Amino acid sequence: MTLMRTTLLEVMIARPEDSRAVRSLQRFGAVLFVTVLTIVAAQISIPLPFTPVPFTFQPMVVLVGAAVLGARLGAAAQALYLALGVAGLPVFAASALLPQGAARLLGPTGGYLLAYPIAAFVAGWLAERGFDRRYATAVLAMVCGLAVVFAGGVSWLMLAPPLGRSSGWSGALAAGFYPFIAADLVKLLVAAAVMPSLWRLTGGRD
Repeated sequence: MTLMRTTLLEVMIARPEDSRAVRSLQRFGAVLFVTVLTIVAAQISIPLPFTPVPFTFQPMVVLVGAAVLGARLGAAAQALYLALGVAGLPVFAASALLPQGAARLLGPTGGYLLAYPIAAFVAGWLAERGFDRRYATAVLAMVCGLAVVFAGGVSWLMLAPPLGRSSGWSGALAAGFYPFIAADLVKLLVAAAVMPSLWRLTGGRD
């Protein structure tokens, strides 16, 4: 596998007739699109009775979006998502504990949310180096990004547990890792097939 430092987005907008300004506008539009997809994924949330963390499709949007955009733009899309949420727009998943706004970052899902830009950067960095062009390496890139999401989420649950109830690593894992890991891995295995397929469609795969 030739590790070319490019992304699917750059291949899609690489038209000689387009000016630099047009390409910048296309990149901005792609970042905004991934941000909107993240917002939509947050609204499809399933509350679980045994944990304050809901089940959502956001991690997969974060990872696939980052693979398309690359490290910096993928992280920018998630940073924009967080900025909109901090500003008070209703972009976060529904919560019985906290309202929309900056306080959500202090709640039980705060660690996951704050990990999104980092996870996007990691997955995007690997995608820029060709990991998204074949299924096995796309899985690896997304596993690395998902690991960042879980590390942030579980660490936050352990250090700042909801309602101040400290339960250590075992409680944090029970609330923020065990209920989700199997389903997230299944989603990841499906999502990882998206990128090689898109590369084949664009004719840009090595």
